[in-house]
This record gives sequence, structure tokens and C-alpha cells, in this order.
Amino acid sequence: MDRAKHILQEGGEHAVLMLHGLSSSPLEMRFLARHLNNEGFTAFAPVLDGYSAGTSERDMQAWVDAAVHEFDKLAKRYARVSVCGLSVGAALALAVVNQRPTAHAVVLLSVTLSYDGWAIPWYRFLLGWAYYTPLRSRWRYREASPFGLRNEALRAKIARAMQRNGISEVGPSTISLPALREASRLATRVRAKLADIATDCLIIHAIDDETANPRNAHYVAAKIASPFLRTIYLDDSYHMITSDNEREIVASETAAFLRESEAARGIGNGAKSQVVSKALARRLRQLAALGS
Repeated sequence: MDRAKHILQEGGEHAVLMLHGLSSSPLEMRFLARHLNNEGFTAFAPVLDGYSAGTSERDMQAWVDAAVHEFDKLAKRYARVSVCGLSVGAALALAVVNQRPTAHAVVLLSVTLSYDGWAIPWYRFLLGWAYYTPLRSRWRYREASPFGLRNEALRAKIARAMQRNGISEVGPSTISLPALREASRLATRVRAKLADIATDCLIIHAIDDETANPRNAHYVAAKIASPFLRTIYLDDSYHMITSDNEREIVASETAAFLRESEAARGIGNGAKSQVVSKALARRLRQLAALGS
């Protein structure tokens, strides 16, 4: 597997550090990076040693250290730095802003603290034990359809890319057992630190996410200490919301939130403002009708 390349879109004085998913590449953030740059932001999606595809695997502390290092480099060059993460990258983003409370805002896309979506195999809970067996160095979790995508045409394209290259714009074809274990360790740390994070926060999650149940988003929204919090739920996407049917919504809502966070900095009474999308409201009405 070739080493991935970072994405840098130079823009204004507000830089956004963009963290892709586990064992994947900055390609996952390409569409969002382009949109943010068009909106005047500097967008940077780096390759992180030990975390990104094509690098030697390392433990989760190395992931955090690498991401914090990239944050610090941006902070020296730009007036404001926000952090945006996708999937396990969202958990990594929380770890970064916990260590760097000067971060302007944090954006959590399909935040994954638990692999508990509807497409996760029933034996997932056994993998923690398998790590301490000879399977540790041999077993790899293999991605399968729907590849985090509700869009069927894109799903077919990704399936071909997975077979040909072992990686695609929505992630790798396989993930190692040690990497999954380190992701679990990272999630445990993040859960313990949420109440200490007082950074403005946007959470976007698909209600049909097949990898990370929306409970992940609910948990973070309930525990984080952000004075300015917005939660948006999507109803026409799966896990890879930066590439799926509603990627334009994800991009526009992210840019809008960062602008509103800039405008609201230092203003407000500290009350959380949780936004439930029209998509979720419609789904709840449908469920209520079925129940009655």
C-alpha cells in the first residue's frame, strides 16, 4: 500500500486541522477541505505516522502526539486553529483539543467511540480477547459492503478501488487487530476527558450509520462541556458522511458553524444549544406513527 499524501488548501487566518479515519488517508477529507478553502479557511489534512495508511503502526499515544504536533505547527502560522475529525479521527480530534484548549472549535463527523453500528459483526466483542492470542499479528478486519456509503453508484466504485489498491477515498480494505485495540484505548481516554473539554463543538452523525450507532453522538453531546454545541443528524447517509449523499450538507454546516463560532466567541450565557435536524424529526414522527 502506497504512503498517503497530505492535503493542504491555503486560505485565511482560520486553519482547520482535518483528521481522517483509522488506518486511512486524507482522501476522506478531500471534498470537505476543498469546500472549507472556498469559504476562506485554510484546510490541512495530514498524514500521521503510526495512524495513517502506509505508515508503520504505533500505539494511540503516538497518534495523539502526532496530531498535537500538527496542531502546534498550524498554531504558529495562523490566528485560529480548529480541529475536525471523521470516525476514529473524531475521537482523535477530541484528544487533541483536550491537550490544546486554545483550539477555536472541534467538529466531530461520525464520531466513533464504539463500533456498534448495524453492520458490525456479532463477534466484534471478542476482538479484545483475540488481541492476546496468536491472532494478534494475523487477523485483520475486512471492510465489506456498504463501505460506509448509502450511495450505491459510489459504493460500486469503492468496491473496485478496494480490490485494486487495498484503499480508497473512504478508507482501507482491512484494519489490523492492534489498530482496532488502540482505537478502543483512545475511546476510553476520550470518554474520561469529555467533561474537561470546553471547546465549541459541532457533531454531525447519520441516524443510519452502520459503523457507529448514533448513541456515540448522543453520548458526546451529553457529556462534553462545550458552551456552544450543535448536533445535526442526517437521514440519507451511512458512516462516510464526507463522501456520501449528504456531503454538501456536511461541508456547508461545518463552514457555517465555524463562522458562527467566530462570531459568538466571548458572547453568550454558556447554555448548550442542541439542534435536532429536520431529518431526525421526520424519522421520529415516522417511528411514533408506527408505534401507535
